[in-house]
Formats: sequence, C-alpha cells, structure tokens
Amino acid sequence: MGCGKRYFGSSLKHIDSENYDHIDHNDILDFPYENIDLIYASHLISYFNVDEVCVLLEYWKKKLKSGGVLRLAVPDFKKICELYSRGMSLNAFVGPLYGRMESDNNEIYHKFCYDEQTLTKLLKKLDFRNIRKWDHNKVDHGVYDDHSQAYIPHMDKENGTLISLNLECEK
Repeated sequence: MGCGKRYFGSSLKHIDSENYDHIDHNDILDFPYENIDLIYASHLISYFNVDEVCVLLEYWKKKLKSGGVLRLAVPDFKKICELYSRGMSLNAFVGPLYGRMESDNNEIYHKFCYDEQTLTKLLKKLDFRNIRKWDHNKVDHGVYDDHSQAYIPHMDKENGTLISLNLECEK
C-alpha cells in the first residue's frame, strides 16, 4: 500500500494513487482484492489523522483473510526523541517527522506520529491480535529498500539507529 515508485516484485499487488507502470490499483480505500494474506504499508498511515487511519485500518482488516497479517512501518517518534535528546540536530528528523511528499499534484504531510505504545493501543482498539515487532531482515520484501529500513545516519545499517517502528498484527 502506498508503494509509490518502489516495486516489491511480482508476488505482491502494488496499490498507490500514482500511475507508475507497476501499480495494480490506485485506491488504498477501495480495491477489489479479498482474503488477503498480507497487507504491507511502509510510512503511509502517518499521512492520515487518527480518525482517518481507523477507517483505513478497518477497511484493510475486512480485506484480510482470517489470520492474515497487517504489516506496518512508521517513523518511530520515541527513537527520534532519544536521538534528539542526545544532541542530534532537528534537521536530521524533518523528513521522518513531517513526511513532505508530492501526491496527485499536491504536497501532503504527516498528520500523526507514533511510538510503539500508541500504535499498539490503536491496533488493539481495532481488535487486531498478536501485535509484534517485525525485522526488515527477516521478511520476503526486506530485500527491497524502503522506509522500514530508515537509519540515522542514513543507510548505516551496521552502526546507525533504526528510526522506523515496524509492527505487524493479525486479523
């Protein structure tokens, strides 16, 4: 969901409002697929306020099969605050915090931020179960670099700090 220019291979359906060649469908809130095994959204739900994201996640939950996995990645507000409190410049976090992006010829920005406690509470409220962290190194689509692998310093996966909160849950 919301993959943009990123192509995650032929085994996944790509849904995004933009019209890149690899996009299978253009509406994350109205798509024809049913009984889905996995819905994956990396740094997408932050573009919705809490009420909007509840509607979105409820819709996706209906599309998942029983036991299907919702896998999310969002900027990790707690990690960002920890790095900031250790003296890292606010400029290092403007992208993850505000998420300015062009979409449908408009500029869009993040409307909400999450930490593990806040996102877990939201998923529980929507009756998702088995909420847990996931590791980008241990999932099939982890071979494709996306924001679930956001490190500071940028791309320093050996010595840097992962600033993406990666949670998944089941229907």
